[in-house]
Amino acid sequence: MPIKVLTRDLAAKIAAGEVVERPASVVKELVENSIDAGASQITVEINSGGVEQIKVVDDGHGIPAEEVAIAFERHATSKIDSQEQLYAIATLGFRGEALPSIAAVSRTILTSRQPLNTGGFRIELHWGEPVSSGSQGGSPGTTVEVSDLFGNLPARRKFLRSSSAETSRIQELVSRYALVFPGIRFQLAVDGRVSFTSPGNGHPREALLAVYGPQAATAMLEVHGEDQESGYQVDGFTGAPSLTRANRTYMTFFINRRWVQSRMLSFAVEEAYMGLLQVKRYPLSSLNISIPYEHVDVNAHPSKREVRFQDESRVFSTVQRAVRAVLVADSPVPSLSPPPGSDYPAAVASSFFPRSAFGGVRNGGGRDSVEMLERTGGSLSGPVGLDPGMPASRQPAPPLKVVGQLKLTYIVAEGSEGMFLVDQHAAHERVLFDRICQKMSEQEPQAQTLLEPVPVELSPAQGDTLRVNREALENYGFQFEPFGDGSYLLRAVPAIFGDSGPAKSLLDVLDTTAFEGLVRRKEDVVAASISCHGAIRAGKQLTEPEMAALLEQLEATPNPHTCPHGRPTMVHFSSNHMEREFGRR
Repeated sequence: MPIKVLTRDLAAKIAAGEVVERPASVVKELVENSIDAGASQITVEINSGGVEQIKVVDDGHGIPAEEVAIAFERHATSKIDSQEQLYAIATLGFRGEALPSIAAVSRTILTSRQPLNTGGFRIELHWGEPVSSGSQGGSPGTTVEVSDLFGNLPARRKFLRSSSAETSRIQELVSRYALVFPGIRFQLAVDGRVSFTSPGNGHPREALLAVYGPQAATAMLEVHGEDQESGYQVDGFTGAPSLTRANRTYMTFFINRRWVQSRMLSFAVEEAYMGLLQVKRYPLSSLNISIPYEHVDVNAHPSKREVRFQDESRVFSTVQRAVRAVLVADSPVPSLSPPPGSDYPAAVASSFFPRSAFGGVRNGGGRDSVEMLERTGGSLSGPVGLDPGMPASRQPAPPLKVVGQLKLTYIVAEGSEGMFLVDQHAAHERVLFDRICQKMSEQEPQAQTLLEPVPVELSPAQGDTLRVNREALENYGFQFEPFGDGSYLLRAVPAIFGDSGPAKSLLDVLDTTAFEGLVRRKEDVVAASISCHGAIRAGKQLTEPEMAALLEQLEATPNPHTCPHGRPTMVHFSSNHMEREFGRR
């Protein structure tokens, strides 16, 4: 095939694919343009998840009439004009690709008026080609209307998720920028109904309250930290250790007030909470890291979601220390000294434990353990995902006799083929999951009516998850009703929860369902979430009869060797292996 230059139309569609992934991408680019334009109020209106229509209205400084058409030329921008500025980007937008990319895959109308002018200018484009333009009146600022997104690219449109899922992404985006720009009043209307409004009065905690509700906002701690040598600063809020979520979705980071995604920053915050949170619980944080513009490369990702740092380790330490400092001040962490005998050779211990619950064989040992689990259909590494579609174990769990409890987490048991360590949370989770599924198959869901209704504040994303999964949640025992914007009255919960923290239980189930429900049946995800959050936790002391009863119930399940998420419920140490380790063979 000969080399040839792509047509302008085809090149525009390819370029648009890098910038405009979905409706939320359009909203992001337009909102960032409004912020760069100095707007004090930004209104976003969407219909059908943004596919049918997106409208963004601001009261910024507007675009001169003679420059409106130029704004739709590729690489046309007012934000940089020299190579030096490219290495110190101070604005959210800078490439001049947003408007032409959006126009190439939609029907777009832009109307703009500068505050000192009596009239404005309007231009309409279909699939990147101008259709009409001319003078038009209007309020100061800029309005962009985008309709029939990907109408000329049906293959792209079919890869979009449901309207509710696309709406949830837009709600998340608008609320995140409301957190870092508290001086701007953001409003989001979904299908003609206002779903979110921030105060825009410049008070960060009030913006936090608008996004997360009063309960979460009250439990947030203010963070201020600075690295004196580099000048890096961290400002924002992070949750007290009592305020946690089931996934990392609520950890929000901004670099110079640009919303970014960064595993390194997430890890820095998690390190700050080390020893303060339960396993698989994550903090709620909203942090802005201020860095000299020349120390960060914001041109590292097509949609500008990721950035590169000149000194990543210093950014990490600045964030970790700032968050840790406020946590220690709020709830001092006792100092711990290494226990006596901490120099005991690690090889001795690792040779006794031939294989960990999540790793491979250590020091070449443990073949008997591996062979035993292969015979019984168990899994030490644990397949990822829920197990309703997995076959039942080829053999049932062996009869076990309780010996004791280790670290208030594992049940030590004796079986005919050696010693077993049983994860009490994973085992109970398996028992509850099978019980819930059995009751559902018998159409006998068990619900516990609360003595008094419990008000629950939901974020926009949580509210969307609740609406999408309402039928499944009600089938499993939740009963709730709307109680104002973003609030619900919880009247009943699955019986396994009882009266213990019903609001927190619902929030955890919603968070887990939102995270896992993208790729699995929502009924299975809800059942697994309920069983997970209803199961006994690591750290709970159990009596010998309680441990014996749990093992007996585990033996009766069809898949006793894994929890519903695929983690192992038990690890086996064979008699042969232990005898070899103690020199008896």
